[in-house]
Amino acid sequence: MHTAFSFSAQRLKSFAVRALGAAAVVGLALAAQPAAAAPKKEFKVAWSIYVGWMPWGYANDTGIVKKWADKYGIKIDVVQFNDYVESINQYTAGAFDALTVTNMDALSVPAAGGVDTTAVIVGDFSNGNDAVILKGKKELSAIKGQKVNLVEFSVSHYLLARALESIKLKERDVKVVNTSDADMVAAFKTKDVTSVVTWNPLVSEILADKNAHSVFDSSKIPGEIMDLMVANSDTLKDNPDFGKALVGIWYETTALFTADTEAGKAARAAMGKASGSDLAGFDSQLAATKLFAKASDAVEFVRSPAVGTTMDRVRKFLFEKNLLGSNAKSADAVGIALADGKVLGDAKNVKFRFVDTWMALAADGKL
Repeated sequence: MHTAFSFSAQRLKSFAVRALGAAAVVGLALAAQPAAAAPKKEFKVAWSIYVGWMPWGYANDTGIVKKWADKYGIKIDVVQFNDYVESINQYTAGAFDALTVTNMDALSVPAAGGVDTTAVIVGDFSNGNDAVILKGKKELSAIKGQKVNLVEFSVSHYLLARALESIKLKERDVKVVNTSDADMVAAFKTKDVTSVVTWNPLVSEILADKNAHSVFDSSKIPGEIMDLMVANSDTLKDNPDFGKALVGIWYETTALFTADTEAGKAARAAMGKASGSDLAGFDSQLAATKLFAKASDAVEFVRSPAVGTTMDRVRKFLFEKNLLGSNAKSADAVGIALADGKVLGDAKNVKFRFVDTWMALAADGKL
């Protein structure tokens, strides 16, 4: 069984990589070697607590992981990390074959560090879980000239950039104040803090204050903050059954817990409890998440031009913040292959890949 602990605390920890500054983590990645690529029978998957990744713990606890691993004659060890940063580092160093990670971190850490990585499953995207909140003001335009408290280099930083862009402002029009996520709620209660950018459940806590107003959230940039299951590309190439097992596990589990049945409710309650919350808390998080419970929906999304548009924005943001590695001369330094066959950046240095291969097998009932 995985360990249950505070959902809020882990959601905070789960984005700590950005608080540390992803550039520092990239340094570790540069020295890492990809997981050994060769046919094998045992695989390790790293995951951390977040609403869109809870199905992995539940599937492991209830035997769904074993069921699909047995089908393909392999063994899959699903390991929960209480520290998202460490899970990325371990995957990048080759200790794990697959990892739950956001699109931004997959590019800035393993991919930028030279580890060829494939997004096997696009599980969901934030659809309101992340927000820009102002104190006493109801219009985003009021943010101009304000100090904005957020976790620097995080998805919050990216969301701020997109919010400012929507009203033709630049980051220089505000002053970013790097603030620990653990301190965000308390900071907002102080007189000096008038603007924050953060994620749920912190958003819900802060908005409980009658003077707090959400003026921009991730539902305004749908599909840009993605939660993925990625795997080492060479490992997948030599072990395609590993990819099949992963999608089999994912779609059986999502079909179960999204069903309007007692079994579905029980599964969501179990995931809520495992994350230190409850059924109501888990459902509220899920409501602000666009979950791709059906393989066909995920395939449609990953094949859409939107993914390329998003990753172009993300890579430019990362380069601007010096998060694509110290040797990166432009946003083109790391190649990103898209499911439609197009490549963003250096086609001779593709290290991050979006594919529909395994999700399409699930959609077509060919697992």
